[in-house]
Amino acid sequence: MNDALRIFAGNSNDPLAREICSTLGIPLSPLKIARFSNDNLHVQVMANVRERDVFVVQSFTAPVSDHIMELMITLDALRSASAHRVTAVIPYYSYARSDKKDAPRISITGRLVADMLRTAG
Repeated sequence: MNDALRIFAGNSNDPLAREICSTLGIPLSPLKIARFSNDNLHVQVMANVRERDVFVVQSFTAPVSDHIMELMITLDALRSASAHRVTAVIPYYSYARSDKKDAPRISITGRLVADMLRTAG
């Protein structure tokens, strides 16, 4: 087993993350994801990631905003836990088609979400 590598799954794509781990012969690392009574998300990393390469598998499927926020919080938690390198694996990026302006005064949402991901982790 490669102890320098950790793979986590968000709520959107646990089966894919488990299949990746099975193929690599490593266990899926645990995350504790909860929701407070005020609807805020809480993510706690339940494995040591210090100085390790970390991958988080999370698709942006419905509910898209919840899955994006869950990934942002997870990336921040992993950075705070001193992971060496954090990589988001996003099999489905729902804003991929929002990569350029097709009308005046609109957001390029694909770029915005990518910028937020870069900032988070």
